[in-house]
Amino acid sequence: MKHRNPIKSWAEAAPRLIGVAAGREPADLVILDGVWVNVHTREALAGHDIAIADGRFAYCGPDASHCIGENTEVIEAQGLYMVPGLCDAHMHIESGMLTPAQFARAVIPHGTTTMFTDPHEIANVLGLRGVKLMHDEALLQPINIFTQMPSCAPSAPGLETTGHEITPEDVAEAMTWPGIIGLGEMMNFPGVIAGDSKMLAEIAATQNAGKTVGGHYASPDLGPAFHAYAAGGPADDHEGTCEADAMARVRQGMRAMMRLGSAWYDVERQITAITEQGLDPRNFILCTDDSHSGTLVREGHMNRVVTHAIACGCDPLVALQMATINTATHFGLERELGSIAPGRRADVILTSDLRTLPIHGVLARGQPVAVAGEISVDCPHLAWPDDVRATVHLGKHLAAEDFAIAAPEGANRVRARVIGVVENQAPTKALSAELPVADGRVSGDERRDICQIALVERHRGTGGVVNGFVSGFGYRGRMAIASTVAHDSHHMIVVGTDRDMMAAAANRLGEVGGGITVWKDGAELALVELPIAGLMSDAPAEDVAASAERMVHAMADCGCRLNNAYMQHSLLALVVIPELRISDLGLVDVSRFELTDLFEPEGG
Repeated sequence: MKHRNPIKSWAEAAPRLIGVAAGREPADLVILDGVWVNVHTREALAGHDIAIADGRFAYCGPDASHCIGENTEVIEAQGLYMVPGLCDAHMHIESGMLTPAQFARAVIPHGTTTMFTDPHEIANVLGLRGVKLMHDEALLQPINIFTQMPSCAPSAPGLETTGHEITPEDVAEAMTWPGIIGLGEMMNFPGVIAGDSKMLAEIAATQNAGKTVGGHYASPDLGPAFHAYAAGGPADDHEGTCEADAMARVRQGMRAMMRLGSAWYDVERQITAITEQGLDPRNFILCTDDSHSGTLVREGHMNRVVTHAIACGCDPLVALQMATINTATHFGLERELGSIAPGRRADVILTSDLRTLPIHGVLARGQPVAVAGEISVDCPHLAWPDDVRATVHLGKHLAAEDFAIAAPEGANRVRARVIGVVENQAPTKALSAELPVADGRVSGDERRDICQIALVERHRGTGGVVNGFVSGFGYRGRMAIASTVAHDSHHMIVVGTDRDMMAAAANRLGEVGGGITVWKDGAELALVELPIAGLMSDAPAEDVAASAERMVHAMADCGCRLNNAYMQHSLLALVVIPELRISDLGLVDVSRFELTDLFEPEGG
């Protein structure tokens, strides 16, 4: 698969770039009288021009009049800031519930011109084939979408079952693909710490290819385990949640990726490593990780992260470095993108204010791609095969009894382990609660905000259902919400207060081929159809966001008041982030990386 509109390499473009800069040849496009935001020197230089040829910057200086010919397009910046296109250093396209083409279409008007994506969601469902489909559609886009080869499917071997597994041989093959930039986040950090041969083989294949290894150390332990993980080769980490985490990572030679997604608010607590502790900001990077389609449509993308960092006290030019040149440098692309400088890809934002970053215009590879918040370029789609739209295999019609939790024989009350949701953070809490027994069945307790959770196997049609309890959503009445977006194994998560509703919600997703559905009092309140791998839609972001908005309102109608509660819902099976999760194999104690019983022993 090749780029639909490939940009010439520097070597191919160099003779013309030199000619334009010298005034011997005319530029394709010149932007006059702007404020050049130079992220190499951290300066904003008024009264400067930039000239573009063959999709790259040829001249950046005080007067580009010598680059203008009869057919040169001229844009009068009239004092607007000329900012490098924004780069998202770590993100999952599938979290937007959109295909790469639709995701690109959604973020281009916000000034994002480069993304480093880890499609490990689709890898869990479709394996290497799914990664290749994402990679191929990424190469068709008018902006730069680089793919990281997923490293961990399953994310924690022995604790979950995926639709497909990723092997070191898969990683080695992917490293030969044109759009692969490195290895996706190494989530199996216990495996790396233990010197697991499979994990180390994947890291070695990546490093042998001269590419970047992504990190994922989701533990507060900064002792020997953290140091062992750093020695294992990951070059970055986005799982930090506090200042100490950020400082520890950069001191070990890793880049600290600070994320602001739809539900992860980790920038404010880490950016003080720069603003108060004075650490070198060139080792810090901004990213989103997971952005809901509604966030993209209503709030923005990387522009949202940059302005948030500024609001947290970061100098605007430092914040822009962390979303441009720092990212490019990290992935070995400093000479290719991430700045407005000769030879680089001509990715530019025009804005009137560096603090609030209104996006007046966007150029990618020297071509206008958005004006005043409206996209002005096509984002081509692949023809997604029919079989990737039929990936929900329940094996049977589910009934309320499948969601019944049998009490230990003779018990009147039980003490159960409960997954505790933490608002705006990925980790959960391992809670414990005494629950009532009626007719031999254990139920939740609405008064204490404890309801049921179930993991329904959907890859192989086994009919398997694992049941447990969760707290923190605030649900009331007879309701259920089901989703085939269930990081990272992407079975089906069902949360509810009523077993009949839970069965109805699960069966509904089996009918439509995946997505999210909310039920209350016997009726469906909202449905978001995600037919591609049960994870994505190829409908426009605005349409998906509208469906998702109805889902959010439906969750609120059921009593939920959490910020971006759906993102929390989708992570309840993520068995690599502490403390307690659910998988198709049972309840998982992530602090110990082992399966655990739903009921605590008497006296325990």
